[in-house]
Amino acid sequence: MKFRPALGESDFRKMRELGAGYIDKTGLISQLLDDINPVALFPRPRRFGKTLNLSTLRYFLAKSSEDLSHLFEGLAVARDAQAMAHFQKYPTIFVSFKDVKAKTFDAAMVGIRSQIASAFDLYRHLLDDPRLGTTMKRRLREVLDGTATPDELQYSFQWLSQALYEHYQTPVVILIDEYDTPIQSGYIHEYFDDVVLFFRNFLSACLKDNVALFKGVLTGILRVSKENLFSGLNNIEVHSILTSDYATAFGFTETEVASVIEPAYLEQVRAWYNGYVFGGHVIYNPWSILSFLKHRTLKPFWVNTGSSDLIEHLGTAKGLAMSDQSYALLRGETIDVIVDDDIALRDMDHRSDALWNFLLFAGYLKLVSSEYDDNGKLHGKLAIPNKEVRSVYLAMFESWLARADRDWAATKELVKALLAGDATTVERLLGRILLTAMSYQDPAGRAPEKLYHGFILGLLVHLEPQYEVRSNREAGYGRADVLMRPKAQGRPGVVMEFKVLDEQSPEEALNDAAKQIRDRQYAAELTNAGAFPVYEYAIVFDGKRAWVKRVAPSGE
Repeated sequence: MKFRPALGESDFRKMRELGAGYIDKTGLISQLLDDINPVALFPRPRRFGKTLNLSTLRYFLAKSSEDLSHLFEGLAVARDAQAMAHFQKYPTIFVSFKDVKAKTFDAAMVGIRSQIASAFDLYRHLLDDPRLGTTMKRRLREVLDGTATPDELQYSFQWLSQALYEHYQTPVVILIDEYDTPIQSGYIHEYFDDVVLFFRNFLSACLKDNVALFKGVLTGILRVSKENLFSGLNNIEVHSILTSDYATAFGFTETEVASVIEPAYLEQVRAWYNGYVFGGHVIYNPWSILSFLKHRTLKPFWVNTGSSDLIEHLGTAKGLAMSDQSYALLRGETIDVIVDDDIALRDMDHRSDALWNFLLFAGYLKLVSSEYDDNGKLHGKLAIPNKEVRSVYLAMFESWLARADRDWAATKELVKALLAGDATTVERLLGRILLTAMSYQDPAGRAPEKLYHGFILGLLVHLEPQYEVRSNREAGYGRADVLMRPKAQGRPGVVMEFKVLDEQSPEEALNDAAKQIRDRQYAAELTNAGAFPVYEYAIVFDGKRAWVKRVAPSGE
C-alpha cells in the first residue's frame, strides 16, 4: 500500500481514521508503562513528532466511553499484553503551550490561562459531583471562567488531578506538550524570571509528590533545569538526544525512511535530511521526509516552518551571524564544545558553549563524536547535520548582511575591489558597511578581533561557489586571518590580516599587519594552488572605522 503522508496532522485519531501513512511509534507507550519513573521529559527539536506521540499516548491511556481499540490495530503496542492492560484506563489531562508566544508576561499569562482552561473544559462535569467539596468546585469554576489569579493557576493541574482522582478513584495521567515555548519567549522579550517562576511552581505542584498522579510526560525543545525550573522535581527523568533510552521514539530511523522512500531517491534524501544522531542512532526529521514524499522535491522544509524567533535573536543580538565558528561549520568543519544538556538560556548572553549547545539540542547541529574527560565533562565535535540545516546558516548571514547593506551593492563592489587590488575602494566601502553593521553588533566589551573576523566572513559568504574562504588556517609559517582561494586556477587570490587599534596609530598597526603577512608568507598557499595574482591586505579596525593597506603585490 502506498504511504500517504498526512503533513502537519498531529492528532493520532484523525491520522488513523483517514488511513494516512503512520510510522509506528507506539513502542513508546510500552516503554513508558514499563518505566518505574513516574515523570519523563523528552527534549527534542521541533517537528520531530512530539505532539503526535503525546496525542497517541492520550488516546491509548485516556478514559473514554468509546472503544478506540481500532486505532491501534496492527501496531506494536496492541501486541503487548502488559501495555494493553492499561488501555483507556486513566483520566488524562492534556495541555500544549506550543502557541504561547508573547511579548509581555501579561500576554503570556493570557495564553497560558486559555490553554489550562481548555484542558479543564473536558471535565466540566466535575462541578456536579457531590463528592467534591465546595472549595474544590470553586477552584475548578474559577479556572474555567477565567477568574483564577496567576498564583492560583500555578496549582490548577494539581487541583484538577485531585478532583479526577476523587471522582474516578483512579490515578491520573498528565501530558504537557512544548512546556518551554513560553520560557523561550520570556528569554527573548525579557520577562524570563516571571515565566520561569510560574512554571517552576506549576510543574512542581502537579508532578511532584502528587498522590493522584500515575504518569507525567513533558515534551519541549530544551531542558532548562539550570534555571532551577525543576528544582523541586527530583522525580523527573530526562531523556535527551544524548541518552539511549527512547532514542528512536521521536523522528524516523534509517530503516523507517527506507521503508517509505523509493530506493532511487535515498542517497539524495540522506544528503538533504539525514545527519541527526539521537542516543547513538541515526535519525531523520519526520517533517522533512513527509514533505519530500508529498512534494517530490529536495529543498528546505523543516527550517521554513514554525517560529525561528530565538534563532534570529541569537543570530543578531548574540553575534552568531558574525561568528568564525559559524563559518567553519559552513565549510563542513566541526567545532569543539563541552556538551551539556542542562541548557541555561541566560548563559547564552555570555557563554558561547551555551549557545552551541542550544543549537545542538534544537536540531541545528549534530554531535559527530564525543568523549568524557577525567572530570566527567563531555567534549563533543559538532557539525551541521545536512544540506537543509546548512541553508539556515546561509540565510542567517544573508539576513544580517541585508541589514548592513540592503541591496548588497556595496558588498559586491567591495568584493570586486578586493579582487582587483584596490585598497582605497576597499577601505571606503568597508567603512560604509561597518557604519551600519556595528549598529547591530556593538564590539564594546567583547572579543573585538573575533567580531570583526566574523563580520568579514559574513560579507564573503556568498562567494562560496567560486571561492573557498578560509579562516585562521595554516598558511606559510603561520595562520592568516582570512584567505580567499579561487576554485579555478588563474583567478585572483586574497590574503587578509586584521588588527584592532589599541595604543598604536592606524599607520603603525597597518605596518605591523603588513610585516606579519610578508614575514610569514601567507600568500604561499594561494600561489601554490594556482591563484594569480595574489593580493595581500592589512586591515585595521576601530569601532565603526577601518583602515586598509595593500601589501606589495605577489605574483604580479
